[in-house]
Amino acid sequence: MRSILAAVSVLALAAACSPTEPAKPAALAPSATAYADLQKLLIEAKPGDTIEIGEGRFDFTDGLSLTVDGVTIKGAGQDKTFISFKGQTGSGEGLLITSDNVTVTGFTMEDPKGDGIKSKGADNITYKDLKVIWTGGPLTTNGAYGVYPVESKNVLIDGVTVSGASDAGIYVGQSDNIIVRNSLAEYNVAGIEIENSTNADVHDNVATHNAGGILVFDLPDLPKIGGHSTRIFNNQVVANDTPNFAPPGNIVANVPTGAGVMLMANQNVHVFNNTFDKNQTTHVLIYGYSFEFKDARYNPLPRDFVIRDNTYGEGGNNPQGRLAPLAPALGGSLPAIVWDGVTTYNGKTEEVRIAVREKPEVGFINLGLGVTPIDLTKANPSTTRLPDFEIAEPPAIVLPQDKPAAAKEGT
Repeated sequence: MRSILAAVSVLALAAACSPTEPAKPAALAPSATAYADLQKLLIEAKPGDTIEIGEGRFDFTDGLSLTVDGVTIKGAGQDKTFISFKGQTGSGEGLLITSDNVTVTGFTMEDPKGDGIKSKGADNITYKDLKVIWTGGPLTTNGAYGVYPVESKNVLIDGVTVSGASDAGIYVGQSDNIIVRNSLAEYNVAGIEIENSTNADVHDNVATHNAGGILVFDLPDLPKIGGHSTRIFNNQVVANDTPNFAPPGNIVANVPTGAGVMLMANQNVHVFNNTFDKNQTTHVLIYGYSFEFKDARYNPLPRDFVIRDNTYGEGGNNPQGRLAPLAPALGGSLPAIVWDGVTTYNGKTEEVRIAVREKPEVGFINLGLGVTPIDLTKANPSTTRLPDFEIAEPPAIVLPQDKPAAAKEGT
């Protein structure tokens, strides 16, 4: 008994003499100084820090920024922490991140004057379990993008909801190695957009009530062009029917209301195992860049596309935009898959390889426009599909910050 008591005494003494861990900082609470307190935490953060924002509503009049690597910004939950920029005096982002290895999670951002959450040159960036919402609904005066990573490598967007963006709700631009999954894009001009980017998996999302559901674009005159290797699979692309409310002059102002998936001037894009329904212009629209350009690096043609094993409901019964005049000549509606048939630009003709591996009853039309810039009055429609091609599917994307989920193939 004496030895047991001695041992207990030694343990108690050791515990008493051991240094205590510093107390965990309390989560930031709503207050008159909450903005200044939060920005101070972001400025003074150290790599490995987690900055917690507590429950409640935070009303900010200025944007936030983070420049420190390895920081997590964490709210109490999408339906518990609300950061409102309704009274924002500037027109910048709600939150701008320019550092690597950052995670943003667990809150709702409302009514930023500009973009919602933007990261630029931020590698290994994670957007998880977030909402960015313009509470007044679809308005031209809303900010352009909800979540907006650009010029980055290893981008993960998971469990994000965006509603009301006047350009694209979920947008990834000029980036490499991308996953967008388990997210909801609704009432935006473009629901989800992958632009001038390489190696992307877009899967298990819902794109609904946007002007256009999911877009994969490549544009000229940007630092990075030549987008390629995107897989779009296991998504619900349904009832995209919100009138296009993009400001005039924006490239997405040309998106016809009711386009499900739009693929423009990109390479090696595979669209499979998606569900399409009630997209009023068409379910899948494939086309070349249809404006003049001078960028000698740029190829405006869609190349090496595979459309296969999707499920198609009703749609194409109310075509909008530039395609609307074609509908009367085609019986009043457009089929499930529409390709503009452009194969020539600047005097160069290419074998574009568009593989449509759907059942015969799935409608397809080649508009036969031939040359870009296009002239719709010269359409020569055909329902004959191109011969099938062997086009290798890009491998599943693996991200260093997402190893447990990296094995998903989607095939």
